[in-house]
Amino acid sequence: MKVKTIEWRDSDLTLLLIDQIKLPHHFENVECRNFHEAGEAIRTMIVRGAPAIGVTAAYAMALAALEYRNLPRDEFIEKLDEAGAWLNETRPTAVNLKWAIDQSLSLAHRLHDAYIQVVSIPWELLRLAKQIQADDLAFCKAIGAFGGELIKDGDNILTHCNAGGLATAGYGTAVGVITAAHEAGKKIHVWVDETRPYLQGARLTAWEMQQLGIPHTLITDNMSGHLMQRGKVQFIVTGADRIAANGDTANKIGTYMVAVLAKENNIPFYIAAPLTTIDLKIKSGEEIPIEERSADEVVFIGGKRIAPEGVHAAHFGFDVTPARYIHGIITEKGIARPPYEQSIPALFEK
Repeated sequence: MKVKTIEWRDSDLTLLLIDQIKLPHHFENVECRNFHEAGEAIRTMIVRGAPAIGVTAAYAMALAALEYRNLPRDEFIEKLDEAGAWLNETRPTAVNLKWAIDQSLSLAHRLHDAYIQVVSIPWELLRLAKQIQADDLAFCKAIGAFGGELIKDGDNILTHCNAGGLATAGYGTAVGVITAAHEAGKKIHVWVDETRPYLQGARLTAWEMQQLGIPHTLITDNMSGHLMQRGKVQFIVTGADRIAANGDTANKIGTYMVAVLAKENNIPFYIAAPLTTIDLKIKSGEEIPIEERSADEVVFIGGKRIAPEGVHAAHFGFDVTPARYIHGIITEKGIARPPYEQSIPALFEK
């Protein structure tokens, strides 16, 4: 993309995030000068998408270390642990969040135990955050290269939610796969699910498609089955927020329905995600925590109430797609295919 989803400003130690709540009508950056502001940006979905959340969390940990750098060394590390625990609660489903926090805390504890001066530790955490951001961009481009080869010239591609540059350090996972095919000169068209209730597809993916010049059409979520039945979808790819060791995948609510319909209509359904999104500590999707968000995100759209006053609503932010519905998981190390209990560990060994 021509814009930076996440940017660190060295001059005043500030994290800049595109305010994704206000897109596509208003383009604004939010300035985060401490870890609480960065954490609230994650919680309120100013920044969203598992890889982008991970990068933001790494910078948040650096901001926490900067805030506490004048404390005695043992109190410093205690406060840093508390900051990490608080950040972990902002979005419980996205495993990249915990991964980035764990990376930061592991480094901080090693430096603390080695009696490195406390005032030096924040700069090491900042260096780590910058590396995580650079790595994510490289991972996404590799994912795009592997996945782009799966798409044929003339394909109509369906994607759900937003897994583009806005959800990552700048290139995208699922949208990165689509972008790579487009950059290779393939004539493709993208069906963009609106992705109720928060409309990440309508607000963000459609906006990114415009930025990239990729032909696309916005559809309601309940239209995808009709298009599949009519032979108007040849390939489906989505991102992921957490992938279990057996390949079960949590992604934005509605992904499971898309995957089931894809299987019924013999359409390949792929997940695109970096290895950091795979949680080898959990055996299956049954162990993935599912975030429940405010009902206001269901009964309001753009600040306007669409349901009667007093109505009860539920908003489960994610669902889990069982591995049996997934043709392959596209990563920066290659494509894992069933049986995932064998192919996923093999990618980590590369």
